[in-house]
Amino acid sequence: MDPVRAIRLDPQDTVAAVLADAPAGVEIAAECGDDLRTVTAVEEIPFGFKVALEDVVEGGTVRKYGAPIGRASQPIKAGQLVHIHNLEGIRGRGDLAGTAE
Repeated sequence: MDPVRAIRLDPQDTVAAVLADAPAGVEIAAECGDDLRTVTAVEEIPFGFKVALEDVVEGGTVRKYGAPIGRASQPIKAGQLVHIHNLEGIRGRGDLAGTAE
């Protein structure tokens, strides 16, 4: 089976958006210029959802499209679905202003 492609716009992104449903066990490929990152889905990742490209520690910054989009509310493993169950949004929160890298 061919890898499922994912969108990654910045080499520092820790997540990418999959371009098709990715069942558990399938390889996901996220290119950014000449840099290709691949992970194996550890669970189903629905079309358009984010997949972790690397392990993120609890409280760690999650980056997408070259910008911080939130922090991990629990440890996230490479290949895992990243969504509201394990990602805390930080945008627009005055109490967190300036805390994301």
